[in-house]
Parts: sequence; C-alpha cells; structure tokens
Amino acid sequence: QVQLVESGGGLVQPGGSLRLSCAASGFTFSRYVMSWYRQAPGKEREYVALTTSTYADSVKGRFTISRDNAKNTVSLQMNSLKPEDTAVYYCSVLIGGRRYWGQGTQVTVSS
Repeated sequence: QVQLVESGGGLVQPGGSLRLSCAASGFTFSRYVMSWYRQAPGKEREYVALTTSTYADSVKGRFTISRDNAKNTVSLQMNSLKPEDTAVYYCSVLIGGRRYWGQGTQVTVSS
C-alpha cells in the first residue's frame, strides 16, 4: 500500500532554514510527480511545490523541492522562513485519480 512519511519539522526563527523529507513506498516512485502541501490553522490546505519544479508564488525563490529516486525520497529545502510559513506540511502523490497524503510534519516559524 502507498505510504508517505514526512520528517524534519520543528521550531525555527524567522529568517532561518529547515529541510523536510518524505519517504515513499508502495508504488513505483520514479514514475510519479511528487508534491508538498501545507495547512495552517483555520485555512485551506494549499499547494506549495511539485517535482516539476513548480512553486506557489508565496514560496518562490525561498523553497526548493528535490527528489532522490534511488532512495524513494522527496525533500523540501526551506530558506528565509517567515511566520506565515507556519503550518503542517504534507507530502502527497496523485495515483490513478486518487490523492495520497502523509501524516504531516509541523513547522513553526517564531521568535
């Protein structure tokens, strides 16, 4: 079965950096576009980045997505973090018309 497990979240000060990772299993990883989403309290879940090197305007120039097909992992390098980046971050993949999600990892940007 499809499994996505995020890690790397935590508390960081504004202007700091954090790197999130997602370990995937249960499907042929290299054949699928992977994505990162995030959800802040009281807000809709929103798209952040795709492995097609596509980014939401709010993170463009600050975040970088990458994948390692040999390790079945996708990462999100987050630089110049802002308080507005505070959210639960989710790894996701669309397979056969169904979207799968990881459990999420909390990122808190605060001084």
